Amino acid sequence: MDGTYRVTVGDRGRFVLPAELRERAALNPGSTVVLLETPRGVLLLTRDQLKDLVRDELVEADLVVELLAERRKAASI
Repeated sequence: MDGTYRVTVGDRGRFVLPAELRERAALNPGSTVVLLETPRGVLLLTRDQLKDLVRDELVEADLVVELLAERRKAASI
């Protein structure tokens, strides 16, 4: 179990997730997943994983400080 799987995209753009991965990720028929394109590649995430990822990114960003800095810069121009 190294978390790396090789799959082949079929002629209709489909691929099969290996059973071991589906079981560990609790993906069942009808489960919704999100494909997120990043500069380093494509991530396949569950909706909960995506929410956690966004929350983690927002925790690290101080949006109020960034907004104030942008406003101050715009006002000084």
